[in-house]
Order: sequence, then C-alpha cells, then structure tokens
Amino acid sequence: MLHLLVLAAEAVEAEQKNPILPDVAELIYGGLAFVIVFAVLWKFAFPVLGRMLEERTAKIQADLEGAERARTEAERELAEYRRQLAGAREEASQIIEEARRTADQLRRELQARAEQEAQGIVARAQEEIRAERDRVFQELRAQVGAIAVELAGRVVGRSLDAESHQRLIEEYLDQVARSGNGKRG
Repeated sequence: MLHLLVLAAEAVEAEQKNPILPDVAELIYGGLAFVIVFAVLWKFAFPVLGRMLEERTAKIQADLEGAERARTEAERELAEYRRQLAGAREEASQIIEEARRTADQLRRELQARAEQEAQGIVARAQEEIRAERDRVFQELRAQVGAIAVELAGRVVGRSLDAESHQRLIEEYLDQVARSGNGKRG
C-alpha cells in the first residue's frame, strides 16, 4: 500500500512541480516517520517524562513544605531564644539585686562589728584608765598617809605607835576622799 502511495505521489509530482512544497513522497515518508517516532515517544518517553515531572513537582512541593516547617521551627526557636534571653536578663537582674543586698548586709555587719570593736577598745581603755587612776590613788594615799603621820608627829611632838599611826592615816584618807568626792560630784 505504501508503494502505491509513493507511485501516486510521483505521478502527481510529475504533473505539477511546486518549488516551495516538498515532494509528496517526502511528505508521506516524513509523516509516517513522525507518526512512528511519536508513537514510540508516546509509549516509552512521555510516561517517563510525566513521572519525572510528577516527581519534580512532588519534590518541589515537599521542599516548599519543608521550607515552611523550617520557617515555623525557626520562628518557634526565635521565640524560645527571646524567652530565654528575657529569662536570663531577669535572672541577671535578680543576681545583681541579690549581690547588692548581700553587699549591704555585709557592709552593715562589718560596720556593726567595727562599732563593737571600737566600743570594746573604748571600754578597755576606760577600764585601763580606771585601773591606773586607782593605782595612782593608792600610791597617793600611801604617800599622803606617810606625810600626814610625819606632820602629825611634828605637830604633836611625839611619835605615834603603829596602831595610832594607821588609825590617823585612815581617818585622814577618808576625809580627803570625802572632800575629793565632794569636789568632783
């Protein structure tokens, strides 16, 4: 049958030769080749290309969904980071405030301890002053007693025995102590 078509095409060709149009035989062979190539492509290549396009579409869709999940996760992590940062700032301010309170308390304790030590030093100094005053007073008492006995012996003109001597000293010192207390008070 193909052969008859070719002969018919040659006959028509012989009658009319158009320089723009190809030969009829060429058109028939070209058409048949196109149909065969198209059928082979339809059977083997187009399904593979269709699957490849579907896979590519599915991959792009999965990538878009993955990108959306990644964006959502990134936003969630950013919110978590901001929350943690706010928590860290709050914790830092609490630590600073606690340090201030501790420093103030330590300062007050050190100040109280220093005041106690100062009061202790003053009390010890006052005690030492009293002890020294009492010691000096005892020395003066002994010296005044000796001077008083000597003067009394000169005034009386006689020597006193030890008992009289002691009694006179005690009386004189009591009198001096009373008169000294009266002047101080």
